[in-house]
Amino acid sequence: MNFWADRYRKGGISRREFLGRASALAAVSAAGLGFNPVTLLAAEPKQGGYARFGMSDASQQDTLDPGTWPTSFAEAAFNGSLCNNLTEIATDGSIVGDLAESFEPADGAKKWIFKIRSGITFHDGKSLTMKDIQESFHYHMGETSTSGAKSLLSQVESIEADGSNTIIFNLKSGTADFPYLVADFHLSIMPAKEEGGIDWQRGVGTGSFILENFEPGSSVKLKRNPNYHKNNKPHFDEVEFIAIMDQTARLNAFLTGEVDFSGDIDVRNMALIDRNPELEVLRIPSLRHFTFDMDTTAKPFDNLDVRLAMKYALDRDDILRKVFLGEAKKGNDTPVASAMPFFKDPTPQFDYNIEKAKEHLAKAGLKTLDVDLSVSEAAFPGATESAVLYKEHAAKAGININIIREADDGYWENVWLKKPFNGCDWYGRATCDWLFSTAYAADASWNNTHWNNPRFNELLVAARSETDNDKRAAQYGEMQQLLHDDGGVITVAFVNWVYGLNKKIAHGPVSGIFPCDNLRMTERWWMA
Repeated sequence: MNFWADRYRKGGISRREFLGRASALAAVSAAGLGFNPVTLLAAEPKQGGYARFGMSDASQQDTLDPGTWPTSFAEAAFNGSLCNNLTEIATDGSIVGDLAESFEPADGAKKWIFKIRSGITFHDGKSLTMKDIQESFHYHMGETSTSGAKSLLSQVESIEADGSNTIIFNLKSGTADFPYLVADFHLSIMPAKEEGGIDWQRGVGTGSFILENFEPGSSVKLKRNPNYHKNNKPHFDEVEFIAIMDQTARLNAFLTGEVDFSGDIDVRNMALIDRNPELEVLRIPSLRHFTFDMDTTAKPFDNLDVRLAMKYALDRDDILRKVFLGEAKKGNDTPVASAMPFFKDPTPQFDYNIEKAKEHLAKAGLKTLDVDLSVSEAAFPGATESAVLYKEHAAKAGININIIREADDGYWENVWLKKPFNGCDWYGRATCDWLFSTAYAADASWNNTHWNNPRFNELLVAARSETDNDKRAAQYGEMQQLLHDDGGVITVAFVNWVYGLNKKIAHGPVSGIFPCDNLRMTERWWMA
């Protein structure tokens, strides 16, 4: 009974099917065992309501183009609400079918076969076809693509349709994690154009909500999709994502009820929210980490000893105490979180060491060093304050950090990937292959450090097809050590997602691999 109740709440079966199964179970039980379907559904999600989400990272340059979505505002509104992928990450971190009802490997995981659910339609009534899926992936592939998912799909040789409900990916080598990769938020399925390509401009998807209005840098408003392919979902009638970049303004909007949800609550304001019986703070364990990234192709960061001096010149413990008030874990210049499979903590720990910093400066032929560090609160919460402390720490080693306070709006378009030393907010990824392919492979579209290590790139390909877990662990362990020793990333801290939520919004287990309940909060949450 509990199994079928759980299946119902997750959208696996309809209310009618649940009640039928529950009645049958009660009928065959000799004593009835007290089964009461109505009682079991007492905590079921309610239908209806209008939820408003105050978001911290919108930009006036946001678009409906899936290749460009860099922040949770666009990703939760468009990938998590407007569209679907072939697969999705469940709340327990496992990979499950979304538009695909099943998937399986063949030929040593060099081939992946996805069976697509029947009866799925786009918001304009058009039926989903295999061409839509093919073109949605082709959009991110090829030499001219500028998509953030381009490097993920570099391992795909071809995409074939087999009949009306099967899509086959032929890969260059075996890839055990491929079903995770196709859950990437860029890889939303959109309608194909007759002449090829996808029609992303109209904002038509298969998702739980239909686009009503989009004002870049301001808001996205959506209404419930009555023909959604998941039973009983979504629960809200309407949702709105509201851009409130200023932290104080966003907190005030949340406290006064203008929004029901606030992204990125300042840790110093948690007690204020906790004291209000109508509000709550959600602390969601995550893979999220904050970094200062050095472009390893730009002077002076093209010198390894300069990079090492910068790493030893940062007092991470001081930042954890003063900026994050202990609500974070110290980074050690690897992006792999301790909760991830194949995590290996590299050595040594880059603790604050002025003498080591000076030693590496001397090896680089320098007594002093001047660098510019670009930050804003859009880079990551607390980025500006962290940079100020970093400046104080590094000065003792003869390193002068000139802090450039960039505009919040447009930070991800104008600073990240462009300025040689900048702050960055990384979500992390569910697998090492996904994480490394996104941000650290030589051809990765989001390689903010522009790092190119031949041994790392060789191991990345080899680990994908390795079936011996011990060997695979050794490969990923070596890759983490290479990043630590040679890379341009300075991992400041690993943090939780910290949200403010009005208690009139209810939810089940909340996952933190991606923000906003793996970007699916509008689909999974409901009015209490």
